[in-house]
Amino acid sequence: MKLYYITLKTSQQAQQLSKTLLEKHLAACTNWFPITSAYRWEGKIVEEPETVLIVKTQSDYREEIEQVIRQQISYTNFVAEISPESVNEGFLNWLNVEVPPKPVTKDKVGN
Repeated sequence: MKLYYITLKTSQQAQQLSKTLLEKHLAACTNWFPITSAYRWEGKIVEEPETVLIVKTQSDYREEIEQVIRQQISYTNFVAEISPESVNEGFLNWLNVEVPPKPVTKDKVGN
């Protein structure tokens, strides 16, 4: 399982990305919430509102998820992949139904 932490400018962007990822079976569940971001830009410290989108999905879907983001977002944003150490069995069972794991290829197992 993987979590993706994605920063966006608005909750509307998060809502649209979520809908697309869910429709394409690239996510089992998404969450988004407002945050305040502070960062250095062109020598100044800037604070502005952002929205964080968390995508709950299987391993090996990063490229497909980033492709959806690139199709809908025209600016450089932050996308981090997080690997949970453990997840409850009930959620994993549901995830496996909603977003089937990609088959393991010979290249991935080292053969």
